[in-house]
Amino acid sequence: MAAAQEHLADSADETPIPFRKAVEALRAARLRPEIEIDPTPAPKKLAPFAYALEAAVVEPGTGPDGEDKDLADGRLVLLHQPEGHDAWQGAFRVVTLARAELEPEMGADPLLPEVSWSWLTGALEARGVRYGEPSGTVTRAGSHYFGGLSAREPATQIEIRASWTPAEGPGGVPDMAAHLSAWCDLLCQVAGLPPASLDAARGGVVPLPQRRGPQPR
Repeated sequence: MAAAQEHLADSADETPIPFRKAVEALRAARLRPEIEIDPTPAPKKLAPFAYALEAAVVEPGTGPDGEDKDLADGRLVLLHQPEGHDAWQGAFRVVTLARAELEPEMGADPLLPEVSWSWLTGALEARGVRYGEPSGTVTRAGSHYFGGLSAREPATQIEIRASWTPAEGPGGVPDMAAHLSAWCDLLCQVAGLPPASLDAARGGVVPLPQRRGPQPR
């Protein structure tokens, strides 16, 4: 992924200290080696201050021509409203997207939406982060290929969109390194990777069968 320009505020002096420290924690977080992550332009109309990251779970050298293959990808946005936001019940909000391609039989599992949502809540609980006001959607879509693409097998994509309010710690700063790590755990889960450790698997995460990553389009 290409690096993108970071957008915090027009002037660092105008950036609230809690937001600045939260962003610093995102930048300093230590993540699994399968994760590639970069800053990306943040939305400007959702909150006075915003910071965004895009990430992918990468399997080196497994593409059709020996290139790296993305097994899952997504985006995380940190929003900040210094005076607080009634709907958020706090001054910060995390907005995320995670998506991957599944085996068709896995995509047909009637429990997939509930299980997928449990991957998110389980990842947050396993990292011990405190949060509130969670909301989101789980969407699955099937693709069938015809004509020149008819050799490809049918594919099912899953997309998890979620947001939550991170609990604020000392100085009004949420533990964004832990929130980012939990979200990356979710990405690895939808990519079909095993948990990084037994401790990381705590929190009631429900597994589904191992499956392939996205096929080349």
